[in-house]
Amino acid sequence: QIQLVESGGGLVQLGGSLKLSCVASGNRFPHIISSTMGWYRQAPGNEREFVASVSSTGRRDCAASVKGRFTSSRDNTSSVLYLQMNSLQPDDTARYYCYLRTDLSATTYWGQGTQVTVSS
Repeated sequence: QIQLVESGGGLVQLGGSLKLSCVASGNRFPHIISSTMGWYRQAPGNEREFVASVSSTGRRDCAASVKGRFTSSRDNTSSVLYLQMNSLQPDDTARYYCYLRTDLSATTYWGQGTQVTVSS
């Protein structure tokens, strides 16, 4: 089993920055390394939407709505995922969820989420 724990959310003013972290742990460490980790977000009344991801090979993808403002990265052990969020806007207000999808079986794990609120 793999567990994901997010942190770093909070309340920030328009134009501010936050850095989210997601730590992956469990007894399947090789599967953690060989995985894509990323972020989705969900605002009240909206569907969960893709934000950004980093693959096991280092490929980065992000949604058009956050491109140029958000940057995702992984540490050298590939077990910690970050999301640097700059120039935050009220539309970025949502609960941000970390996910991990294993390369081998495409099994997906989710964290509990961390709330980001941007005030205007």
